[in-house]
Amino acid sequence: MLFNSRVFLFAFLPVAYFVFWKLSSKQLRYMWLTIAGYVFYSFWNYKFCAIMAFSTLVSYTAGIGFLHFQDSLHRKLCLIVPIVVDLSLLSFFKYLGIWNFAFSSGEWLTSLWGMDAASSLLWKFHFHSFLWSRTLLEGALLPVGISFYTFHTISYIVDSYRGTIKPTKNIFEFAGYVALFPQLIAGPIVRFRQVEDDLEHLDTADRRSGLDIGWSYLVIGLIKKVLIADTIAAIINPGLGSFSTLGTAGAWLCALGYTYQIYFDFSGYSDMAVGLAHMFGIRLPPNFNSPYKAIDPSDFWRRWHISLSTCLRDYLYIPLGGNRNGMYRNLLITMLLGGIWHGANWTFLVWGGYHGGLLILYKSFHEQWDALPTILRRGAMFLLSIIGWVIFRAESFAMATQWLRKMFYPTSGYMFTGAVVLLACVAVAAAIAHAAPNTFEISHQRSPRAACALAAGLVCCLIMITGGQRSPFLYFQF
Repeated sequence: MLFNSRVFLFAFLPVAYFVFWKLSSKQLRYMWLTIAGYVFYSFWNYKFCAIMAFSTLVSYTAGIGFLHFQDSLHRKLCLIVPIVVDLSLLSFFKYLGIWNFAFSSGEWLTSLWGMDAASSLLWKFHFHSFLWSRTLLEGALLPVGISFYTFHTISYIVDSYRGTIKPTKNIFEFAGYVALFPQLIAGPIVRFRQVEDDLEHLDTADRRSGLDIGWSYLVIGLIKKVLIADTIAAIINPGLGSFSTLGTAGAWLCALGYTYQIYFDFSGYSDMAVGLAHMFGIRLPPNFNSPYKAIDPSDFWRRWHISLSTCLRDYLYIPLGGNRNGMYRNLLITMLLGGIWHGANWTFLVWGGYHGGLLILYKSFHEQWDALPTILRRGAMFLLSIIGWVIFRAESFAMATQWLRKMFYPTSGYMFTGAVVLLACVAVAAAIAHAAPNTFEISHQRSPRAACALAAGLVCCLIMITGGQRSPFLYFQF
C-alpha cells in the first residue's frame, strides 16, 4: 500500500486518523498505532509481520533487562544478544544472496582483465559451485522496511545501554514506535529519544496544529513524488533500457534525470512520512535539507538522508574512534558499510567507497577547497553527486563504468524518446532543488499564496493518482 495510492489516501488514512483522535487515553492510542502499523505492513506481505513482531519483542525484553540488571555482565548480554538477533534477521533476508553478490564480481573482473582471467579466478575460488544460489535466491522475498525498523530497534537497545534513554515498560508504546506506519517502510530512521516526549504526551497532542503542518508536508511530498519524480522516471527508465544505444548527450540527460528523480522521490516520501506523523501528534525530524545546495562532501551528508548519516556517525563512526583515532580509516569503513546497507551489490559498495573517498579528500584539503568561491564549490559538489548517482543507479559495475565513459568521452548515439520532455522536467526540478525554499520552510508559511499553491498541487496529484498507475518509492527496495 503506497502513500500515493487510492486505498491509502481514501480508505486507510481516514480510518486510522479518525479512530486515533476518537480514542481519549494514551494506552488506547498506543494500541491503535500498533494495530494500524501492522495492518499497513500486512498489505505488503502479512507473513513478515511475525518477523517485525519478533524483533520488537526481543528488543523490548532487552530494554526491560536494562531496568532490572545493574551488573556489567547482564547488561552486556542485554546489549549483544538482541543486536545479534536483529542483525541476523537483517543479514538472512537482505544478504542471503551474498554468493550471488560475490559471483557478480565475475562481471567486474571480466571488464577489467578479460574473460579468460576472470574465468580462471572464478574457477580457482570455486564460485561456480554456488551457481545454484542464483536461481534459488531470485525468488527470495525481502521484508519491506526491515533495514529501517532494524535501525530503530538497535538504536533503542544501544541508547538504553548507554543510559541516553530510559527503556519503556509499556510494550504497546514501544511496539507503536517500531510499527509507526509513516516511517515504517522507508524511514526516516527515528530514534526513540526523538519521539519519546511526543509518545509520553500522546493523549494531550494538539490535533489542529498537527493537521495544519502535517497536511502541508503530505501535499508537498505528493507533489514531489507524483508530479516530478514519477514523470522523470517514466522517461529515463525506458531510456536506460536501451542504454547501449545512448550517446554522450543521452547519458548526461539520464544521469541528470536520475539525480533529480531520486531526490524528489525519496525526499517526497520523507516529507509525507513527517507530515503523516504530525497528523498523529508525533514530530519526526526532517530527513532532507536542500542537499543539492551543499558546498562540500561533509555538507552534502549533513543535508542528504540526515537520519541515516547521523545514525552512522553516532553508532559507527564515533565508536570506531571518530576524528580522534584513524579518522580516514573510520570514514572509509563507515561509508562502505553505509553503501552495503543499501544492498548486496558491487555498485552500492563502490558508491559508499566513492563518498568515503570524497570525505577523506575534503578533510585533507579543506582549506584549499573552502578558499574557492561558493558558487564554484556548489557546482563542483553537484557534479560529484551526479557521478555518485550514476554508480548507485547502474545495474552493475560494468554498466556504471560504461555510463561514465559515455559521459566524459564524447560518443555518438541515439537520443531516447521523450528527451525534450525530460529536459523540461530537469529544468523545473533544478530550479526547485537549487533555488526554491525547502519543505520545512514552505510548510511553516501561512500566506494565502502558499495555501493556493498547495491546493493546486494537491488537485493535480489526485487527478494523476486516480487516473494513472502508481509507482513505488525508490527506497522501498532498501
